[in-house]
Amino acid sequence: MATRHRHTALIIDDDSMSRTILRTILTGDEYDVVGEANNGKKGIELALELKPEIVCLDHVMPEMSGLEVLLEIRKKLPGTLILMVTGSAERETVQAALKGGADGYVVKPFNSGRVLSALTQALAKAGK
Repeated sequence: MATRHRHTALIIDDDSMSRTILRTILTGDEYDVVGEANNGKKGIELALELKPEIVCLDHVMPEMSGLEVLLEIRKKLPGTLILMVTGSAERETVQAALKGGADGYVVKPFNSGRVLSALTQALAKAGK
């Protein structure tokens, strides 16, 4: 029986409850959470160190905004899928994230179905 490929994920969010919920959602057959960061600078450091396939990224954080982190990761790790998971549903923010290279956008509060669906769509679009 062939083993299924497990996708590695990094969670960057300043809210510990959001990180816990995302970790719980992603802990299963298809995903391994390889790291977590509570601010943008630490998130970039971990992304460069761990090179995850997927980054779940909040928009509003201390040190650097999610959009700044998105652009930096996109520049240094262009093959990484980035899913914005944030409380900001403002049209300008969503458009800026997608224009900046986000592969998906989920608005808080979220549930497992919405997060997993967005990840499945992003992975399929990327051919992974």
